Amino acid sequence: MRKFVIAGCGRLGHIVAQAWKNGLMPEYELCGTYSRTFSHAEALASEFGCSACRDVQGIMALSPDFVVETASPAAVREIALPVLAEGISMVILSVGALADDGFYEKVSSAARASGARVYVASGATGGFDVLQTAALMGGAEARFFNEKGPDALKGTPVYDESLQKESREVFHGTAREAIGIFPTKVNVTVAASRASVGPEKMDVSMVSTPGFSGDTQRVEIRNPQVRAVVDVYSATSEIAAWSVVRVLRNIISPIVF
Repeated sequence: MRKFVIAGCGRLGHIVAQAWKNGLMPEYELCGTYSRTFSHAEALASEFGCSACRDVQGIMALSPDFVVETASPAAVREIALPVLAEGISMVILSVGALADDGFYEKVSSAARASGARVYVASGATGGFDVLQTAALMGGAEARFFNEKGPDALKGTPVYDESLQKESREVFHGTAREAIGIFPTKVNVTVAASRASVGPEKMDVSMVSTPGFSGDTQRVEIRNPQVRAVVDVYSATSEIAAWSVVRVLRNIISPIVF
């Protein structure tokens, strides 16, 4: 039986916990929850019968095999290095934290030194296998397109009321620049870039469309021999949590897809 802690006790963390309770991960035990707001960790722990952790030391005291992050890039930056140093592997959704090359190298080094691993969940996109393969072949270029409704952009530097009436491109730059402006909204761009050409080389475009709900994520990679397009529309963010469940199931599966 492998033990895991959920770090991030909002909607996505609840979906992962419920999938475990429903028997979709019988080889695992949910042993703890963690949130920087302790009452959130307590609420999830009470519902699913496990321990609530006040800090990273509390996570490590439970000796889990995995920490499942469903919170934010800030949470990854807070817990990844101490957790990995203890030989505890991670499944992360907020891969935007890895856009920083310095932090990326520290995470890689910590995992390599302890024998732990970091599993990047696909979130609201996919096709990491073909992205990696096409990049390995050489000469690859990659682009990422994201469409959102204007309400999803409220509170960001690009929002203004005119977006409610007109469709336009609100961002064009690299994946690293994108995650700097939208730290919780474009983690998938960093995930796709790390799987292929890197955050500085992934070209990212974001369009705001009045009346649009959900997210369209389209990644395209080309090399002299291959062109591949992965196009995903999701009405809600739930697919991100289910991608975590898929990773956990794959880790212990005798046949890995």
